[in-house]
Amino acid sequence: MWDLASGKLLRSITDAHPPGTAILHIKFTDDPTLAICNDSGGSVFELTFKRVMGVRTCESRCLFSGSKGEVCCIEPLHSKPELKDHPITQFSLLAMASLTKILVIGLKPSLKVWMTFPYGRMDPSSVPLLAWHFVAVHNYVNPMLAFCRGDVVHFLLVKRDESGAIHVTKQKHLHLYYDLINFTWINSRTIVLLDSVEKLHVIDRQTQEELETVEISEVQLVYNSSHFKSLATGGNVSQALALVGEKACYQSISSYGGQIFYLGTKSVYVMMLRSWRERVDHLLKQDCLTEALALAWSFHEGKAKAVVGLSGDAGKRKAVVADRMVEILFHYADRALKKCPDQGKIQVMEQHFQDMVPVIVDYCLLLQRKDLLFSQMYDKLSENSVAKGVFLECLEPYILSDKLLGITPQVMKDLLVHFQDKKLMENVEALIVHMDITSLDIQQVVLMCWENRLYDAMIYVYNRGMNEFISPMEKLFRVIAPPLNAGKTLTDEQVVMGNKLLVYISCCLAGRAYPLGDIPEDLVPLVKNQVFEFLIRLHSAEASPEEEIYPYVRTLLHFDTREFLNVLALTFEDFKNDKQAVEYQQRIVDILLKVMVENSDFTPSQVGCLFTFLARQLAKPDNTLFVNRTLFDQVLEFLCSPDDDSRHSERQQVLLELLQAGGIVQFEESRLIRMAEKAEFYQICEFMYEREHQYDKIIDCYLRDPLREEEVFNYIHNILSIPGHSAEEKQSVWQKAMDHIEELVSLKPCKAAELVATHFSEQIETVIKKLQNQVLLFKFLRSLLDPREGIHINQESLQISPCITEQFIELLCQFSPNQVIDTLQVLECYRLEETVQITQKYQLHEVTAYLLEKKGDIHGAFLIMLERLQSKLQEITHQDESTKEDSSLKDVEETMVETIALCQRNSHNLNQQQREALWFPLLEAMMAPQKLSSSAAPPLHSEALKSLTMQVLNSMAAFIALPSILQRILQDPVYGKGKLGEIQGLILGMLDTFNYEQTLLETTTSLLNQDLHWSLCNLRASVTRGLNPKQDYCSICLQQYKRRQEMADEIIVFSCGHLYHSFCLQNKECTVEIEGQTRWTCYKCSSSNKVGKLSENSSEIKKGRITPSQVKVSPSCHPSKGDPAVKKAASEPVLDPQQIQAFDQLCHLYRGSSRGPLPDSAPPASVDACPLLCSWLSLQNSPRIAAVTAAGHLVAPRVALPSTASSRRRTSSCSSFPRP
Repeated sequence: MWDLASGKLLRSITDAHPPGTAILHIKFTDDPTLAICNDSGGSVFELTFKRVMGVRTCESRCLFSGSKGEVCCIEPLHSKPELKDHPITQFSLLAMASLTKILVIGLKPSLKVWMTFPYGRMDPSSVPLLAWHFVAVHNYVNPMLAFCRGDVVHFLLVKRDESGAIHVTKQKHLHLYYDLINFTWINSRTIVLLDSVEKLHVIDRQTQEELETVEISEVQLVYNSSHFKSLATGGNVSQALALVGEKACYQSISSYGGQIFYLGTKSVYVMMLRSWRERVDHLLKQDCLTEALALAWSFHEGKAKAVVGLSGDAGKRKAVVADRMVEILFHYADRALKKCPDQGKIQVMEQHFQDMVPVIVDYCLLLQRKDLLFSQMYDKLSENSVAKGVFLECLEPYILSDKLLGITPQVMKDLLVHFQDKKLMENVEALIVHMDITSLDIQQVVLMCWENRLYDAMIYVYNRGMNEFISPMEKLFRVIAPPLNAGKTLTDEQVVMGNKLLVYISCCLAGRAYPLGDIPEDLVPLVKNQVFEFLIRLHSAEASPEEEIYPYVRTLLHFDTREFLNVLALTFEDFKNDKQAVEYQQRIVDILLKVMVENSDFTPSQVGCLFTFLARQLAKPDNTLFVNRTLFDQVLEFLCSPDDDSRHSERQQVLLELLQAGGIVQFEESRLIRMAEKAEFYQICEFMYEREHQYDKIIDCYLRDPLREEEVFNYIHNILSIPGHSAEEKQSVWQKAMDHIEELVSLKPCKAAELVATHFSEQIETVIKKLQNQVLLFKFLRSLLDPREGIHINQESLQISPCITEQFIELLCQFSPNQVIDTLQVLECYRLEETVQITQKYQLHEVTAYLLEKKGDIHGAFLIMLERLQSKLQEITHQDESTKEDSSLKDVEETMVETIALCQRNSHNLNQQQREALWFPLLEAMMAPQKLSSSAAPPLHSEALKSLTMQVLNSMAAFIALPSILQRILQDPVYGKGKLGEIQGLILGMLDTFNYEQTLLETTTSLLNQDLHWSLCNLRASVTRGLNPKQDYCSICLQQYKRRQEMADEIIVFSCGHLYHSFCLQNKECTVEIEGQTRWTCYKCSSSNKVGKLSENSSEIKKGRITPSQVKVSPSCHPSKGDPAVKKAASEPVLDPQQIQAFDQLCHLYRGSSRGPLPDSAPPASVDACPLLCSWLSLQNSPRIAAVTAAGHLVAPRVALPSTASSRRRTSSCSSFPRP
């Protein structure tokens, strides 16, 4: 022990720890007479220093023995002088980190363990680290212990409760991506970490954000490995401690007062956090002014991390930072002016200042230093005209967002002049309505607004600056009134002005300021009275002798009647208990009636809008208005005038709106209906009839209205289907629809048919009798019966008689004969005999042939088609050579194709003699024209006929044997006596067809053989694999197979993985006798355990692909040999459940890359027909029988498999194809 002040050796302690170990740590506690040391044996000792009679002594006490776990790091809790009285300091806490856990103990008043915490899984070479620091949590300062080993830092908060006990609570972990070798607190919020590659990481503890990273490899840090390995005492340490010592640098790093000292091999390094001023100055030195301002603002707002040097309360700190920011802003402004390019385009200078000036404006406003912004900064930037303009433009977004209200008059004047010079008048208007009026020159602004038509700004200045609300109205009326009175069309600008005027009047009457805000409450009644008095003036201030009365109301009505009345309606909503307002209300209504009713220059729509407005006001329960009823009668006469055909829809719509708004109470209903019918206002009639529930008359309204006649179907459907209507009402609608059925069908046949099918399905015959027009009847039946028409009718529920369907077919033969066959294919309810007679009546031979074929008279259908073909052939045979039209030849080809299709469809169901009776007459019909002399037929048709004949031969070759065809051709007397060259083309074509089919058959056979070989190889590979039981016990008795050695019992393992004793399976009747052989079935995989039944869990039976006739399982008992049932079962093909499962796996294998996949329908119907396949099926899915050895091990015998050669031989024996 040394006295550092004098350099004197105070004492040498020789018995502080056991000999042969090295000291790893020795640290004083807050008590100068108490120290803690830790040696390489992992033990911890307490050293107590005393001085008795001038003699210095030291007592050593073992706190923790290394035999219980080697401690390699200790850290006593030290408190600052201002925290000496903290209640936790009296315990003299000590944290110790062993290789497996940490401990927190108290040395005073007596030794006590307060907490242990295991590490969990970690890297054994990582270094345990401990560090204490006092931190403020929830306004209380308590010590926090940080410990880690590896890449996770844990924080433990230590508190003392009221009872005097210590509680340790876990805080948020810090997960890292690197291993630590040192942990140091800089302050309560900032920690510095050193990783294993000697890189420093500055971390903010609360946010866990990494603030900075510094590489310190040049320090050449000194490691304490020799101490941990105890090289000086012979290296007698554990291997685990020696491994930790590789990265230990406890004694090389120390911190004090916010500084960290690092011991290198050549020097000592000191590192500390810069103060906030130093951090800002560092950025300024690097000419990063924008970054410096951003950092200073984060200090100002208290959002910066690792802040050093700012003390005091929040207000004082903000003031200090703000002063520094002002200095930086002045420097920034000077730099912006100096760095401005002297030469070049004006755009370059503008871009420079657009990058610099907004920063000054932003921070001045953030600091709330408008005095600085509009005085010194503005004066400084005004030295450059470009900078001044950019500065003024930067103010716009702040003014529009109401963040900048007070602006000096000089700056405001310069701002307006600048925008006016740049012709940005819309921007000027938007700025004015957001500015403080006291900063404006009102006379200058009003003049500028009127000259540039900035009406919003002008209204704002009048309202806010002079509390004048009428003058802006007068100015706007002077602009829009003359063209409206002259009947001229307004320009777009005048329309905009008129709309602004309406909105302005609405705002004034509602107590809102225009365009923003609200009128002061004390001015609201005054403004409303002034606006009403203005609107109802008899004449304007500068009226001419020709001016009509009430010019303002008249102008607004002419401009937009509906919107002006809407403004009045909204205003009337607020007039509840105001007597004067009620008087204004009646007064303005009287004026409206006087202006519009006594003048003919308003349209019906405008007059209708007025009376709709009045009807709504009169319909209110608290109505106080009075309107003469005769005025409504005059309006009705005006709107329903039959002499005026113009604006018919408009007048009807206006009257309808008037009635719907409550005006119906003003009229006599019978008179209203008569006038509406006379004026052909069918929507009015519908409205009235619906009120009286006369729904049948509404159908007439729809049918007479050309614009809505198609809506009649939906109306009838709704009345008949929607509940809420009485039976009498529905009956009247039904009867009216039946009376007008012809009109409905002619209007929309599909809709009419759907209506009849839905609501009149029992009256279809009645409807047909009413339809006298055959064309309408055809359209109706087609829509009703033909499902291709797209109507949503359930044909099965209609129950239409065959007579109706046959009537439709007859009409179809008359009006659309080309579509008869297509229609017959979708029709269902008709009789074949009667239909054939109909088609024969109209000589539709193709249709007759189709019906005969459907009837089953194939020969009769063929004769009809053959007769048509022969007639077509005769036509082209007798054509002249000059005839070059191909239409007749095309008809022959089409008829021949249809005839061939008829023969092909039915040849599969005929015997050989019947097939020849079809095909040979067809062949003779095609060859007949070629038998004539070559001069009789044109050469062009001759070649075409040969091609068609060849097509017939190719088609019949699939059904008629080739020798029969050749014999028939050679027996023909014409060809028999002729030369071979005449039929050479036919014979060669037939031989080519034969060669093609032979090649096709060989290729198909080869592909099938390859697929079979591939599948068998896969099956062989799968069955050679060993079976892996799911468990080592029997699935029935639940005993391990090796324990039942008292009897020679076999073990049976299935491919599903279940394992059984054979004795247990026999007891459960899981054996099946098939052809004298015992077959085993898995007990668990089988849903039926009774003998003689097939497993219902088999995948094939689940999918419905195996019928009971395909799978037969013989009973397990042994019947007598003479039993005929046994003989029948033995002679028929049998598949046991295992073979069914194997077939399922075979099908799964064939779904691979095979080009000819095996169908999923069923396994082979005959087992004997494919013995190899069945043997593989049995081999693959049969249970393996294993023996239990004396040692209790499961031994599976080798399974004998057929060799490749035998497989190939058996393949060739079970297949008609040659083996691959």
